[in-house]
Amino acid sequence: QVQLVESGGGLVQAGGSLRLSCVASGRTFSRPAMGWFRQAPGKERDFVAAISSSGGTTYYADSVKGRVTISRDNAKNTVYLQMNSLKPEDTAVYYCAAAYGLLGWVATMSKETAYDYWGQGTQVTVSS
Repeated sequence: QVQLVESGGGLVQAGGSLRLSCVASGRTFSRPAMGWFRQAPGKERDFVAAISSSGGTTYYADSVKGRVTISRDNAKNTVYLQMNSLKPEDTAVYYCAAAYGLLGWVATMSKETAYDYWGQGTQVTVSS
């Protein structure tokens, strides 16, 4: 089993920044690819960003490209999501997810089904 715990959410004004963290514990003998998703009230959960198991490759949704950076520190089993120039439409619960089935992951990374474990989420609220 893998446990994912997100932190770093909060209330911020438009134009501000937040850094979300996700710490993984449990299955540490293999290294997963990681993703961040978000779910706004009344909407489906959407892909935000993903990072390969090595950290060498990153992927972003068009809606956040240029404003968001995903990174990871494998020594700390932690993945980060640095969000800048935040907008009210970024308001959502942000979830991190871990994918251990890496075969074909690149083709499916933006889909929830590509991930095996999920955190409980952290709320991000951006005021206008």
